[in-house]
Amino acid sequence: MTPLSQTNFLKTLPELVIARLPERLQRIQVHQPYRWLIQFHYGETRLHYEVSSAKYRPGWELGFHCEAGDHNLNRYLLMGFRRHLFEIKDVLGPTVEAEMWDKGWTKIYEVYPDGELNKAYQEAIATRMAEFIVCLHPIFVDLRGAVAAVYR
Repeated sequence: MTPLSQTNFLKTLPELVIARLPERLQRIQVHQPYRWLIQFHYGETRLHYEVSSAKYRPGWELGFHCEAGDHNLNRYLLMGFRRHLFEIKDVLGPTVEAEMWDKGWTKIYEVYPDGELNKAYQEAIATRMAEFIVCLHPIFVDLRGAVAAVYR
């Protein structure tokens, strides 16, 4: 199978992810702030789904990142996702983690095993990212709505 460059792998990934989402979630927006990652969001760029080159082991990190300037919001979202972690792991599998990160950020993620950057591997990553979005987004919407209700 023909290999893809990392640039082309990420550049063409969003259309594959979006095509795998149910219609109600296909309005997702795409952002690529750096060449080694791609982000998906629904209007709040600091609260986003992300596919990025894993830093400390081979593979790709896939997940939901809470990088709001409000560290209390990030922690609240993490605690909310942790309350659902058994359900999340039941759907996505045992490799999913929910943890504090640097700069007061948090994330719910897994490191997807490394593979050759080709179309088949790209399709597998796209399918897995879509599974993350479908599983996590209803939880995020409920948590975000609870925060918004407090600040009305």
